[in-house]
Amino acid sequence: MMYPKIPLAQSIIEICQQKGVQHIVISPGSRNAPLTIGFTNNPFFKCYSIADERCAAFFALGIAQQLKQPVVVVCTSGSALLNYYPAVAEAFYSQIPLVVISADRPQSKIDIGDGQTIRQENVFANHSLYNANLLENVSTENDNNIQMALQVAVAQNGPVHINAPFEEPLYETVSELQVQPKIIDFTTEEKYFSLGNSTKEAWNKATKKLVLVGELSPNSVEQQYLDILAKDSSVVVLTEKTSNLHHLTFIDQIDTLITPFSDDDFKTFQPEILLTFGGMVVSKRIKAFLRKYKPAHHWHVDELRAYDTFDALTNHFETIINTFLSQLLDENFNNSSYQSHIATIWKDRVEKHQEYTAKIPFSDFKVFDFLCKNVPSNIQLQVSNSSAIRYLQLFELNKTVQVFCNRGTSGIDGSTSTAIGAALASDLPTMLITGDISFLYDSNALWNNYIPKNFKIILLNNSGGGIFRILPGHQETETFNTYFETSHQLNASHLAKMYGFDYFEANNETTLKQQYSAFLNQNEKPSILEIFTPKKENDAILLSFFRNL
Repeated sequence: MMYPKIPLAQSIIEICQQKGVQHIVISPGSRNAPLTIGFTNNPFFKCYSIADERCAAFFALGIAQQLKQPVVVVCTSGSALLNYYPAVAEAFYSQIPLVVISADRPQSKIDIGDGQTIRQENVFANHSLYNANLLENVSTENDNNIQMALQVAVAQNGPVHINAPFEEPLYETVSELQVQPKIIDFTTEEKYFSLGNSTKEAWNKATKKLVLVGELSPNSVEQQYLDILAKDSSVVVLTEKTSNLHHLTFIDQIDTLITPFSDDDFKTFQPEILLTFGGMVVSKRIKAFLRKYKPAHHWHVDELRAYDTFDALTNHFETIINTFLSQLLDENFNNSSYQSHIATIWKDRVEKHQEYTAKIPFSDFKVFDFLCKNVPSNIQLQVSNSSAIRYLQLFELNKTVQVFCNRGTSGIDGSTSTAIGAALASDLPTMLITGDISFLYDSNALWNNYIPKNFKIILLNNSGGGIFRILPGHQETETFNTYFETSHQLNASHLAKMYGFDYFEANNETTLKQQYSAFLNQNEKPSILEIFTPKKENDAILLSFFRNL
């Protein structure tokens, strides 16, 4: 087998193999040549070449999101490393094990005017769980640092950074391994968790208990606990599409439910106990409600973190949700009208939703209604940030669909790259729903040789950042159109041709139905369905929806 001659590179590669880290995303460069040579010539590793560093990091993030295993992204020295930062921040807040390995110049070359050189050590310090600043020569300290970084990525579910200085020559190889790192066995004891009687008593006594579920992987919660929550008349469960959690009594269209509430309605809905678990919550309205009408108790369940999102956190239970619910729940229910009261309101909301959707013209709202009714079963649905994920929350969606979105930082960057990485790592067919600004911002994501043939993109093009039209301060001015909405007349047809995607387009209900069918049936190569909607009508139709409720 071929190995890089530089011993430090050998150590990194050997430790990655011994720790079972298999997926390596490489951003082409020269300083990282020893790592590239070693990873690509070892059949244990699955290597991918992605030229754009920002796309590469989000692509790796998508793979790690699906596998729930560390994925390595490797780059050369200099500004290349900085382009990984958006994905590092997303991995930090979404708790995804992303391992950044950066090649660097030796310490003696830093800040002396040498080319392609920056201060790389600790560059992600605010968002990296561990920073391994290696020394140029092989050492036990280096080996331990590398292993600790990989261990932290797994144990704490987040990004780590390994910075490795290499001196030239960089491309020399040997046929024998020259290092034998001592592998550390990080045996971790299982945390013992016991729920106190006072917590159980408070739960059983309360007559208004709100369960709010953030972003979750599919099948995270055992069905038996969902059934008990659903049967408890004092419990209302609110979920989002990214919660991937379903039951007939659960409501996953939060804004549709609470936007029309009056002050009296909010006071009636105000919970005694708020139980939260999962990651970030999309709905701004539920956050505003809970910050103003605070619960007496806010309990958050997570092994690692508890954000005080509503300025009301009283308990952080450091365990997994199934363990917590197994000790909390029994079927000794209180008599309460909390759930039935909300169910009555929800029934009325559903009827008004259907009536409204039937009478509106072609628009973003109408398109999402169509897509949610016609999305295929048993697929992975990746959704971009901004308008797309918010519209998705307003409609009923096939319960077999798994939904993912980069809600850690909620940025529009990297949605397409993440979706492609996730598509590669998942056994399910993958579809991305994205807006035009997010798509264009990450258009280099399509410069990728690993896109599955059945990967599909639904691109809603409303000629700009439509979300700004529904935010406070919207005025039809040159400043708004240019500097907020980013108005444009671009389309994806030439990008599709350049990158070998099949391209379909629609601009009304009739062409949408026709083109959508052809789009779904194309599985010989990746495809894009671009749907053009009227930007000046979309915001009025959305705002009118909430008024009609």
